[in-house]
Amino acid sequence: MTAIYKREVRAFFHSFTGWLYLAATLSLMGIYFTYFVMLYGEPSIAPVLQGSIFLLLFSVPILTMRSLAEDRKQKTDQLILTAPVSVWKVVFGKYLALLSAFAVPAFILGIMPLVLSFFGNFQMGVSYTALFGFLLYGAFALALGLFFSSLTETPVIAAILTFAALFLGYLMAGIRSMISQTGNLVTDILSVFDMTGRFDAMTEGCFYTPSVVYYVSFALLFLFCTVQSIQKRRYSTSGRGMKISAYNIVMMILTVALIVMVNVLADKLPESVRSLDVTSNRIYTLTKETKAFVSELSEDIRIYVMENEEYKDENLDKTLRRMEALSEHISVTYVDPLVNPQFYSNYTETEPGTNSLIVVGPRRSRVVDYGEMYDYEYSTYSGYPVRAVSGYDGEGQIAAALEYVTTDAMPKMYVVSGHNELELEAQFQQTIQKKNIECETLLLLAEDGVPEDADAVMINAPLSDYSEDDVEKIISYLEKGGNAVIIPAWTDAELPNFDKLLDYYGVSVLDGVILEEDSDHYYGQLPYLLFPEVREDEMTESVMNSIVFAPYAQGILYDNNVQNIVYAPLLETGESSYNRAYGSEELEAADSFRKTETDEEGPFVIALRAEKTLPDNGISKGVILAVELMFTEDADSIVPGNNVKTFGNIIGTLVEQESTILIPVKPYLTGITFSTRSAAIAGLLSIVIIPVCLLLTGFVVWFRRRKA
Repeated sequence: MTAIYKREVRAFFHSFTGWLYLAATLSLMGIYFTYFVMLYGEPSIAPVLQGSIFLLLFSVPILTMRSLAEDRKQKTDQLILTAPVSVWKVVFGKYLALLSAFAVPAFILGIMPLVLSFFGNFQMGVSYTALFGFLLYGAFALALGLFFSSLTETPVIAAILTFAALFLGYLMAGIRSMISQTGNLVTDILSVFDMTGRFDAMTEGCFYTPSVVYYVSFALLFLFCTVQSIQKRRYSTSGRGMKISAYNIVMMILTVALIVMVNVLADKLPESVRSLDVTSNRIYTLTKETKAFVSELSEDIRIYVMENEEYKDENLDKTLRRMEALSEHISVTYVDPLVNPQFYSNYTETEPGTNSLIVVGPRRSRVVDYGEMYDYEYSTYSGYPVRAVSGYDGEGQIAAALEYVTTDAMPKMYVVSGHNELELEAQFQQTIQKKNIECETLLLLAEDGVPEDADAVMINAPLSDYSEDDVEKIISYLEKGGNAVIIPAWTDAELPNFDKLLDYYGVSVLDGVILEEDSDHYYGQLPYLLFPEVREDEMTESVMNSIVFAPYAQGILYDNNVQNIVYAPLLETGESSYNRAYGSEELEAADSFRKTETDEEGPFVIALRAEKTLPDNGISKGVILAVELMFTEDADSIVPGNNVKTFGNIIGTLVEQESTILIPVKPYLTGITFSTRSAAIAGLLSIVIIPVCLLLTGFVVWFRRRKA
């Protein structure tokens, strides 16, 4: 086998055709690499390989067509048929030589993730899983081509048969959808011939075990068929031909049955083994919080996915199957809206979009819109706004829905409006929903007081003062045991009535803004963009070992000796911090932030928990956060998810929500940005220079051999 392998490899690199294959393959890969990675900024080479897969429809037939057909045409196959060498060794030697030639451009492309990792975050796991899938598909396709080459003595016919088979497999997903939109026995059988679908599964951030089993098993099947094809000719001249043919047929039937069974079993593997998350930030892996919650479910929950299973969202399906595997109380069912268009009316009046979920529990149901499963960011391209997926929130949305349908009571929070308050952005509104807290806007001017069903109120950075009547309504609510989140705005305006709300909890806010001397405690070059110390508390438990971002923070003053109020700092600035009496305009105009003698030295508490004992021995809980912009999406993006977690814990604890789970959006890795010049150089090298050098090398090798 070794001698055959060396002979075939040598023949490949001694011919101009071999070098042409390498040059053409690398040039095409270079086009996709330049476009997707260098220009578009994709943080993996998976799109490059997805684009290159079409090339195999042409390159594999060219590589394999002469392997056995040429031997048969030149009658040199008689040496194989009569030699005392195992046919398996002959076939496997040729196959390994083809695989080695095929792997050369893939190996060169595989170096790029290592190089690009020095320029930023690159999805190494996704890249090398996709590359492994590409090699598996190539190994399968080469075995198929080798089999067709063994059936004929005309290389062109072998190439045409191989191309036709691969092209049919490439189109099979579309053919199945044309036959039936809902799936049936015919489409299930045709799925066996979907050759590229398994490769696509390996490029989506997961190591997909059924794909590995499919490609390896069918590659072995075609190698086995190739051996049987040669064996049949080997014994055709002997009297045992008929007996051997019968034996071959039986063996092929048993082999096919075994391979089918192995693939069926691979599809039935537990989701934790069937699909392994290889993304850098573990987008598709359930967090320990979700695992603990789902494992402890004691009531049956049905999750209906409003889509034909043939067209499911693979990411969402992975999350659902992982949850289903954790608990016998969760069942996932796909409902095709074309077959059962009125199914949703049992649970909601509005028709959900495709791939949306209807989660049905023992007490209530919730529709989880498919649009909420992903987070989006907007950018401007050629003057037009462009929306791109920036994160996956499937786990968080589903976990929140599971908790919602199993929770006995729903707390309620009111957000006060009417005083130019800062509006809560979408990510924080979603956090309230995920915590299964009902939330409404409260316009005090139109109400006699804070509604009795309020578990808490939120006052979010008002820029204009409250009326005395508004303050009286809120304090009256607090005196009855109500709770509040109070976030003062950093403003030059006087707000004496609003200050009465702070004074209710015995606190006031320093004028100015806090600055830091220690560069480890602020972001970039701006010492007022703080990374404060997180103090241990129930409200900060989820971020104790992380950092939060607090821009434009102000110091909170309070007296720890007040008898009826207990204080607990939540966030505190560092020892090297200091307060400067800046207004917003003065801060923007400042050219130096060096500490002066007039600056008040820190540390300062910037977030405080206060519990006030009332005359009837009840408790009014308040959280004062002197960081106006902390609960904004821009601030959270600096420490992805941590500010959102802090917000969720604060409101959840304040309303005494017994929620045990809050999963933030899992952000996708942002791409690496290259200059236009760098992209042009990379494109020139990969598309033109390297392929041309390979062609010249091939021409020199061919010319020297011809002269020799």
